[in-house]
Amino acid sequence: MPEPITEVIPSEETQKGHILVIDDEADIRESLETLLTLEGYAVDLAFNGGEGLRALESKGYDLVLLDLMMPDRSGMEVLREVRERDQETPIFLITAYGSVEAAVEALKSGANDYFSKPWDNEKLLIEIDRMIARSRLERENRQLKLALKQRYSFPNIIGKSERMLRLLDLVTQVASSRSTILITGETGTGKELIAKAIHANSPRNDHMFVAVNSGSLPPDLLESTLFGHVKGAFTSAVQSRKGYFEIANRGTIFFDEIGTIGPETQAKLLRVIQEREFMPLGSTETVKVDVRILAATNSDLKKLVDEKKFREDLYYRLNVINIALPPLRERKEDIPPLVEHFFTKYSRENDKYLDAGKHSTLRFPAEAMQILMDHTWPGNVRELENVVERAVVLASEEVAAVEVLPEYLLLAGGIRIHSGDGPVGPDASLNDIVADFERRTIIERLEKCGWSQTDAAESLHVPLSTLNQKIKRLNIDVRRKSQ
Repeated sequence: MPEPITEVIPSEETQKGHILVIDDEADIRESLETLLTLEGYAVDLAFNGGEGLRALESKGYDLVLLDLMMPDRSGMEVLREVRERDQETPIFLITAYGSVEAAVEALKSGANDYFSKPWDNEKLLIEIDRMIARSRLERENRQLKLALKQRYSFPNIIGKSERMLRLLDLVTQVASSRSTILITGETGTGKELIAKAIHANSPRNDHMFVAVNSGSLPPDLLESTLFGHVKGAFTSAVQSRKGYFEIANRGTIFFDEIGTIGPETQAKLLRVIQEREFMPLGSTETVKVDVRILAATNSDLKKLVDEKKFREDLYYRLNVINIALPPLRERKEDIPPLVEHFFTKYSRENDKYLDAGKHSTLRFPAEAMQILMDHTWPGNVRELENVVERAVVLASEEVAAVEVLPEYLLLAGGIRIHSGDGPVGPDASLNDIVADFERRTIIERLEKCGWSQTDAAESLHVPLSTLNQKIKRLNIDVRRKSQ
């Protein structure tokens, strides 16, 4: 019979920290338990990698002692799996097969230290005490950063990773300044959200935040939009109109995809930054403005400068402070809180699966979450948001079936889509995939409702007539099934 996880906790007066020991050798576990308990630590014991991972999922630890060689899975595999979800908990690898190669691989994979059996008890205790003290200090620093974040307003920026905390710390520092800021990052990383956060936490937050999609307007219309025009400036100018710069006076103007604006507009934008004034189209008088300029791009502006496609002087005027947003694949620990955030957002929009506090009760099963954690997210947070919105719309239970994920994620995760009549292959059309999912969902709900179409329609929140139409279109034989 496998041994259960055991736990030894000294009195609160002597407890120095909580340590998990994962080792398949009973003698090693008992030896470490005795050594650490006498030293004042609370100790949990796990007899293999699987038990250790379950313990780590259920509670937090100040440090993990992990054996490298175990029968169910190697310590290196456990280490990598833990580090995919937790970059913070210190992990010491212990092995009887010490070697430079193993030590280097362990440290590259995220181990904090490495000990060989038999170890020096005094040295081990010194290193454990040092590492726990360091870890607690780092945790306190993170908590201070979180407290700082709570002083400011970042309601739509979700992230607990160290990179996002550092980024928000930078946003906090620059928000109150007048400096021009260039926000860089791949498509879908949330550049406009960062711009709005800077404005919201600045002294200008009582005035307008005006966003300009630079790439969606032709040059002549862009200039009129930015600087306004007087009556008669061009054929259709039947009356004078203020531009975005005048509307944003004492506030903030945000240029999305700044690299797409043309040379003439670049020159006029440079004048606004330098002189804080501009001239509306058709006018001979200048307009003074006090506007903070934020710009964003997913392009390499420096490369555009080198190619003579973007003014060098404007580039340096814009790039006073650079905020570089990391892609989602480089901060995967933020995926679970982002999923939770989007579940609540779209559960509220669709008025389904909400608790009394208007938070979503939906969740993904472990298999689906693993697929999300393994994906590289080329579309970044925007792609993840679309996936979660789809799941909210298609989910028929609070634990959303893995099949609500898009086909490309299922195929990447090694999951083939099946219907009652056979598999939908990788070359199936989008219509076939959607129809297959609808068919399986309706059959599943009819089975749960005893093949009562009225009850199933009510459960699916659709009119009975709509359900009947889908049953006919999808060729679901309800008469034979209900007999």
